Amino acid sequence: MKHVTIWDLPLRIFHWALVVFFAVAVISAKLGGNALEWHVYSGLAVLVLLIFRVLWGFVGSKHAKFLNFIRGPRTILAYLKGTGEKHIGHNPVGALSVIAMLLLLLFQAVSGLFSNDDIMTEGPLFALVSKDTSDYLTHLHTLNQYMLYGVLALHIGAILYYRLVKRENLVRPMLTGRKQVPISVAETHESHGNVWIATALIASSTGFVWVISTLWK
Repeated sequence: MKHVTIWDLPLRIFHWALVVFFAVAVISAKLGGNALEWHVYSGLAVLVLLIFRVLWGFVGSKHAKFLNFIRGPRTILAYLKGTGEKHIGHNPVGALSVIAMLLLLLFQAVSGLFSNDDIMTEGPLFALVSKDTSDYLTHLHTLNQYMLYGVLALHIGAILYYRLVKRENLVRPMLTGRKQVPISVAETHESHGNVWIATALIASSTGFVWVISTLWK
């Protein structure tokens, strides 16, 4: 066995930054009042990260690319039966969790742009839609949080299952980027990603979100 980098640095930064900003968004929403300003800012930060992740899913390193881990029903079923191949990166079920989380977070971030609390806080694009539309999106924004909590609970549950039952630590590789793989396939799974491309993508994503949240406000 040999340790190789399977999760590139940009992907790891994305992952843990998303954890932080999502937590800030949830806590500030529960606190309400003046804390809602932080809810808006953290929501915009989450949107920046999500745009970056979608782009990185096409131009990033091997295990960051969507084509590398999105599988069809047959592969997913084989994995659940325990007859499928061993996956170095995301397994087929884990891939479903990733896609579900990204889609739900994207909906949450985008709907938040148009939402309002009927008191003093409005999303940056609130003025672009009618009050009825904003209220409807606010309603969906509120409901969607529970779907996010559900997927997050499954995600954490899977991590604990792998740690306690399968004796496999999934958190450490997402911190260090490194994982033990058979020597015979080590070279084909080494994944670093281009930091300059990642920097350009995060800068572009930040600029785009700044434009829609400031110039269009």
